[in-house]
Amino acid sequence: MLYSNENMIYPNNFEQRIGIDTIRQFVTEKCLSTLGEEKVAAMDFSTDYATIARWLEQTGEFLQILRNKEDFPVDFFLDVRDTLHRIGEDITAWLSEEEIAGLMNSLQTISNIVAFLHNARTDTGRMKYPSLTFMAGQITVFPLLIDKANSILDKSCQVKDNASRRLADIRRDKVEAAKAITRNMQIAIREPQAAGLIGRDAQPSLREGHMLIPVNAANKRKIKGVVHADSGSGKTVFIEPEAVAAASSRLRELENDERREVARILIEFTNLVRPHLADLMRSYLFMGEMDFIRAKASFALRINGIKPVFENEQQVEWIQAVHPLLNIQLRQQNKEAFPLDIRLNRKDRLLIVSGANAGGKSLCLKTVALLQYMLQCGLLVPVDESSRTGIFDHIFVDIGDGQSIENSLSTYTSHLTNMKFFVENCDNKTLILIDEFGSGTEPQIGGAIAETILDRFNRKHSFGVITTHF
Repeated sequence: MLYSNENMIYPNNFEQRIGIDTIRQFVTEKCLSTLGEEKVAAMDFSTDYATIARWLEQTGEFLQILRNKEDFPVDFFLDVRDTLHRIGEDITAWLSEEEIAGLMNSLQTISNIVAFLHNARTDTGRMKYPSLTFMAGQITVFPLLIDKANSILDKSCQVKDNASRRLADIRRDKVEAAKAITRNMQIAIREPQAAGLIGRDAQPSLREGHMLIPVNAANKRKIKGVVHADSGSGKTVFIEPEAVAAASSRLRELENDERREVARILIEFTNLVRPHLADLMRSYLFMGEMDFIRAKASFALRINGIKPVFENEQQVEWIQAVHPLLNIQLRQQNKEAFPLDIRLNRKDRLLIVSGANAGGKSLCLKTVALLQYMLQCGLLVPVDESSRTGIFDHIFVDIGDGQSIENSLSTYTSHLTNMKFFVENCDNKTLILIDEFGSGTEPQIGGAIAETILDRFNRKHSFGVITTHF
């Protein structure tokens, strides 16, 4: 995030200098999914009035949903885009049971969100949340896919027995085959025991998918079956009785049939999904937008942010503005940040704040920088509802690092470099924020330089908040 000919944010580390990186982290923590987190990471400063107004309107509407404690759907905010890409790129791929469950649940959430917004009405029948409802109106929902997924998956996200007639037959036959194995094993043990060929306490065991009985090696030819193993001493062999082997073979055949039929059902469902991939991707982008807007509104609730009057002109007329990060920190100590009133408009474009150290000058400047940047990123800001906000194409910041700079040549050089950039690039849509204006050199020299630069800002009709000792 730097500067271009159309809009400029200066310097390179602007976000870190004013705390937007921390704001971004707080908003990310409010997200329900990676869909929303990606939107927060991509959140950027805009200079387009219509875009910012739309962002603020959307977030303001969602803030009302949260304040009203309405039952907005928040279950199953799942990101299935990779799955959709996979079956789109590979025609031989199909969705697993778990993937179908994720798709079904998240599509149901999207459908519930759309229904929630369309059904949200005032007492007079008007839409309660027109901006959000407009977004929902562009989205396709998929009741047939949801119903189909529900018809083939049970509550454990496994393919149901009745997902197809053939699968029902196979699973019924599997039950019978398993019973046959048990029944045949009981007979296979009982008869040799009666003949004294195996011990009375002999029990079958399962080895590598085969049900085996222990037989004295001397008697192994007297029992019909297949020898699969013997003991270390060679005195005992483990035989799968012939009747049990036949039933087990039948069960394995049925298990293979079951796998093939389940795969066929999953492939059939996947083929129902493929024609809708483009619309599905748009639906998940919508879910991401809803997650993002909800996260912004949740953060606004935390900082007492509101949607102020926002006008397409350069102005900062804020009442009871609060630095949100400072307030979060102070609330942990049961304290509140002291609010400020500030006014910049076409008549009063430049505000000079003078006073002693630790008097709040830098905090005033950082509050203006942070809130204006937040606003143009579509975030609600903690100001009184009577405040009027505007838009700037460029924001230039020169904020000290809090260290003593009277004898720091490198810091002074940095200030001069910044001032040169500001003077060369500012215009009547620029907001300039300078901390400790004219410091770092002799007061007479610093004061003269500051006056000259300030005059240049004034001649270019720029806006600004400037702190100084002079």
